Amino acid sequence: MKFTKMHGIGNDYVYVNGFEEKFADHPGMSIKVSDRHFGIGSDGLIIINPSDKADFEMEMYNADGSRSEMCGNGIRCVGKFVYDKGLTDKTEITVDTLAGVKTLKLFTENGKVKSVTVDMGEPILKAEDIPVNIPGISGDTEKVVSVPIEVKGQEYKITCVSMGNPHGVVFVPEDPANLDLETLGPVFENHAYFPNRINTEFIYVKDRKNLVMRVWERGSGETFACGTGACGSLVASVLNGLSDREVDIKLLGGMLHIKWDENDGHVYMTGPAETVYEGDLEESLVTR
Repeated sequence: MKFTKMHGIGNDYVYVNGFEEKFADHPGMSIKVSDRHFGIGSDGLIIINPSDKADFEMEMYNADGSRSEMCGNGIRCVGKFVYDKGLTDKTEITVDTLAGVKTLKLFTENGKVKSVTVDMGEPILKAEDIPVNIPGISGDTEKVVSVPIEVKGQEYKITCVSMGNPHGVVFVPEDPANLDLETLGPVFENHAYFPNRINTEFIYVKDRKNLVMRVWERGSGETFACGTGACGSLVASVLNGLSDREVDIKLLGGMLHIKWDENDGHVYMTGPAETVYEGDLEESLVTR
């Protein structure tokens, strides 16, 4: 099975051309290839398939084999994959995901994609649609903005947004570099408030145009970056009156530029996409 290892500011995935490669047990394969000691090493597996709704379909799995609706860094690399490999010659494409069809603008240099802008659509703010189940918050118009949550005996304030997948944003008073994410992350992820688990972003507001972020992703643990999380974090920052609608967000793996457009209500994410290497899994690894 031929694969391509790619990353968007350190959020790395194994990519497979689903037009050509066929194999069983996609969740099991994601667990296998994601292992950083016995596999390729990644935050998950992304298979690029034909689609009757868009130019391509992105079928995505986390490192634990669970299916994921959407990944902002992952979808930018999908754009680079299909253009660089000649599956399309268009610089604006559509990609079908479990979070809906997304539109990508590809920016090229010397015939290769260097960066991508993704129209991530409108953020979902209704508690029941995220979904969030917090006592006292009900109804399809209720937002979860700066709501208390107790984790490991300490009270935090959380703002919840879905960008096709659920995010809980927690603002912290200083750079989150020293946070014990290995302890906090799993408790937030599996908290009773979140029936589908949740991705948790810890955000330091440096100023109104610059945010610093660490992220704990459900099913993968801490990652170097999360595109949907960065988008959700900007939305949460605006809802809390902490930032402008267009910011740069510094993640462990690099920078993303995020804009929540006042006119159409969509969130736009711009960032790089990189190919690391190509490879071919032995048949015994694919079938076992």
